Amino acid sequence: MADLQELLRQQQALSAQIEEARRREVASAVAKVRELVQQHALTANDVFPGGGSRRRSRVLGKVAPKYRDPLSGKTWTGRGKAPKWIEGKDRNQFAI
Repeated sequence: MADLQELLRQQQALSAQIEEARRREVASAVAKVRELVQQHALTANDVFPGGGSRRRSRVLGKVAPKYRDPLSGKTWTGRGKAPKWIEGKDRNQFAI
């Protein structure tokens, strides 16, 4: 059975071989893709419809307050951490 140092050397050699094989395969795939794009006169929009990025930002509007402190007049929407004036109390008594 191989000792730890020998196994680590084998692992390092395998990692290098894996990286080299990956690099060759990626280069081959890119060459094939470029050939197809040129052969069929494709545009980026043909290959990636919708502009590429699918990430859409969510527009958050203001939320109307649901609770009001009768003493100070401060309000709370019911989102996030509850303010001190409503903590541990029945929220129905503060409902707007």
